[in-house]
Amino acid sequence: MVINSAAIRWHGDFLELLDQRLLPTEIVWLPVRNSQDAATAIRDMVVRGAPAIGITAAYGLALEAARMEQRASMSALAGAVETLAASRPTAVNLFWALDRLQATGGSLEGAELVQALTQDAEAIHQEDIAANHALGDFGASLLPQDATVYTHCNTGALATGGHGTALGIIRSAWQKQQLRGVYAGETRPWLQGSRLTSWELANDGIPVTLVADSTAGQLMAQGKVQAVIVGADRITANGDTANKIGTYNLAVLAKHHGIPFIVAAPVSTLDPALPDGSHIVIEERDGSEVRQIQGKVVAPSEVAVYNPAFDVTPGELITAIVTERGVIEAPTTEKVLAHLRQQ
Repeated sequence: MVINSAAIRWHGDFLELLDQRLLPTEIVWLPVRNSQDAATAIRDMVVRGAPAIGITAAYGLALEAARMEQRASMSALAGAVETLAASRPTAVNLFWALDRLQATGGSLEGAELVQALTQDAEAIHQEDIAANHALGDFGASLLPQDATVYTHCNTGALATGGHGTALGIIRSAWQKQQLRGVYAGETRPWLQGSRLTSWELANDGIPVTLVADSTAGQLMAQGKVQAVIVGADRITANGDTANKIGTYNLAVLAKHHGIPFIVAAPVSTLDPALPDGSHIVIEERDGSEVRQIQGKVVAPSEVAVYNPAFDVTPGELITAIVTERGVIEAPTTEKVLAHLRQQ
């Protein structure tokens, strides 16, 4: 089966990933042929966004099994699973996809295992695309007519199997003619908002205005934002949400200004095993990402840097969590667990 989406191309026997580090100035597709290639692409942020990371890991494990051919078994793939799991620690979709494929593989071996893992990876990819469209429609129903929204990082087709999570809601609202426009925060230090979100929205013809991250409070105070919509890399049982660094700031600002703060994510991002956000492992990245902007030095080389990739937004600051199953308003542990029980 061949599956093509904005950032992930599956050719049946190898994977291609759009190198998001080079956007918007260069369009480069990198081949992935085994689990190490997939892990490197995830770690180095060739591919990013929790759903896209999970899809890539699934394909990476299937490709590793195909490389082993008749020697393939889940025990033989244990090292590949470990390598993929270590590539980025915060995004729960990564571990969800690996757990799913391990359950699918079970005691199968050889060609049967390769076929089963490949088909399941393809299913994860297709399911994510469908989930994003459903999520987008549920989320759009929460927005007032003629709304202008603020979004952070990149949560579109580049970060998922297709359509997007937070950007999926924005796309759906635009298609329903209920959206006036979007403010996109630049999202330092990797500038996913300026490089990726503004690029995606502009290509779709959706009015987008790029702003420095520190502009959000001023926009809200001026009444120019009717909702904040963000994605998530992990949501704990009580609704606490890990997302790109800077998300917590936006939630506090939205609460102060009485603006809805909406989190969009597939059900696979919900992690009932963790009771609250204090249990989330927050990835810390190299300080050079802050001392430089795309290779240009902007700070003293010896200055100390604290560079967490994510922060945690408490559930009490979240107006609603939107998944492909519907809306969790004012999330609590009881509501999140009940949502997970839905079919």
